[in-house]
Amino acid sequence: MSMEAMSSTNAPVSVGALAQFLHKAGKARAFLGPWLRSRWLLRGCTSLGRTSLVVNGRVLIENEGAIHLGDKIRIRAIHLPVELASLPGGTLTIGDKTFINSGVSICAQQSVSIGKNCAIGNMSLIMDTDFHTPGDHTRWPEARPVVLEDDVWLGARVTVLKGVTIGQGAVVAAGAVVTKDVAPRTVVGGVPAKLIRHLDAPAAPALSALPQPSASPQTQVPACA
Repeated sequence: MSMEAMSSTNAPVSVGALAQFLHKAGKARAFLGPWLRSRWLLRGCTSLGRTSLVVNGRVLIENEGAIHLGDKIRIRAIHLPVELASLPGGTLTIGDKTFINSGVSICAQQSVSIGKNCAIGNMSLIMDTDFHTPGDHTRWPEARPVVLEDDVWLGARVTVLKGVTIGQGAVVAAGAVVTKDVAPRTVVGGVPAKLIRHLDAPAAPALSALPQPSASPQTQVPACA
C-alpha cells in the first residue's frame, strides 16, 4: 500500500505498515540508484541494454559513430577510467555479460565487435586503427575490423591490433600484443602473441592407466647333480 493510499483512508497508519513501506522504498532505492547512475554515465552511447548495467568508477565516452552495449555489462573503472570511442562512421559493439576492467581503452574507426561473456583485463587496448601511417604520421591510416568472439578472456595490458579476430573461448596472456587471428579455445601470449597451448587438448593419462609391463617368468635354476 502506498503512503497516499494509507493517508486517504483516514485510518491510523500502523507501525508495521510504515516499516514495510520504508523497507520496500529502501530496496527500490538500493536497486534504482546504481542502475540510474550507470545509465547516466553511459548516456553518450547510442544504445544500452535494458537490464543490470553496472558501472563503478568513471567512463569516458567519445561517440562520433555508434556505440552499442548489451545487457548485464559490468565496467570496473575505480582507479583508472575506461574509454569507449567510435570515430565518424565507426561502430563499437559490446555483447551481454561482458566485464571491462580499469584503464581499458577501446576505439572503433570502422568496426570493433566484442561478443558475449568476455573479460577484458586492466589497461588493455583494443583498436581497429593505427591512428598514424608509418613514414607520414600526419596521414590517417586504413582501418580493419576487430572481432572478439564470445567467452574471450584478455589478461592485463593486452594490446589487440587492427584486423584481428580472436576465436570463441580463447585466452590471451597478460602483456601480449595480438597482431594476427587467434584460433578458438587456445591460449596465446608474448610479443607478438603466439600459440601456447590448445584448451581442448586431451589430458595426459594417469600413471595408473598406463599399461604395465608383464612380469617375466622366474628362471628355473637346475639342481646340482
